[in-house]
This record gives sequence, C-alpha cells and structure tokens, in this order.
Amino acid sequence: MLCAWVSHPEVIVDPAVRIQDWGLSSVGRARAARIPSLLPQPLRIVSSSERKALDTAAIIAGRWGTEVEVDEDLGELDRSATGYLEPSDFEPTVDAFFAEPQRSVRGWERAADAQDRVERAVRRIAAQTPERGIAFIAHGGVGALLLASLRRERISRALDQPAMGSSFTFDPQDWTALSSWERSR
Repeated sequence: MLCAWVSHPEVIVDPAVRIQDWGLSSVGRARAARIPSLLPQPLRIVSSSERKALDTAAIIAGRWGTEVEVDEDLGELDRSATGYLEPSDFEPTVDAFFAEPQRSVRGWERAADAQDRVERAVRRIAAQTPERGIAFIAHGGVGALLLASLRRERISRALDQPAMGSSFTFDPQDWTALSSWERSR
C-alpha cells in the first residue's frame, strides 16, 4: 500500500490567534492546489484537526472528489505551553526539541511522545483499510518524527521538512519510507 504524508503549506502567522487555528495564506492555498498533481490519488484522505491541515485537505479533496476524515492524533506537537514564539526563540526551541527527544523543552510535548502518538495513529488508520492508499494531511514536525520511525533512525532535525507543503511516501505495512521529503512547487 502506498501512503503519503503531506505537510500543510504556508500559513497566516498571527500571534493573537491560537497556533491550531492559523489558516493557509494565499501562497499556501496556491501551493495546496498543486499537491494533487504530485501524488497518486488515494482512496482516503485523513487530516489533522488543525485548521491549516484541514484547509489543505479540503483543497486536495476538492480536486480529487474525496471526503476528508479527521483524526486528532495527527496533530502537530503540542506547544501550547509557550504558544507563539518569535523566530529568534522558536528555532532554538525546535533544535532542542529534536536534540533531546526524551525531554519536554519549554513545556512542549516530548518528541518521543509525539512520535509514538503519530505512529500509533498511522498504524491504526492504515490497518482499517490495508488495501487502499491514504493521504495523511498534517504537519512537518510530527512528519519528521514519523519519517525517523519509518527509516528506523533516531529523531533528528535533519529529517525535518525542507519547507512547508512538503510530502513523502511510505508503506505502512512494511513500515518503510519510500521517499524523502519532496517540496511541492
């Protein structure tokens, strides 16, 4: 079975809005509209419940004529302890998150816990329909954690997406990555 993990493209960053409620920017919407031409059409689309992922999934589903299912466990790492961080604070915090997966950095969900949550969700969803391809529409951070698991590598920021709106393919039955991150144009 061929599955794809797709991270949402660019968002409207608004420090006054909860991160989970950020929507796609006009650039992000345009990039999301090109994603269906880059991937084989799956029979299922399962999205994170966060708005940016739902916006992306709706655009893709509209192009493919497919329904969108939502699964809370596909959400990005929980960083509600800090909320929005300026880039000068955010980047070092993300570096520490990946470097110390067993430790909660600034109150964020531990990388090891987020990896376990997403891996369990993907395995559960894939087991429900083992004969059908699935597009998982979610986030880059937890996507990097999933990719580490699929490659049987340790958690590392080196496995992070090259840009928002990237994807990789994998076989959930063999638990193997079939590609690296590829940025949608």
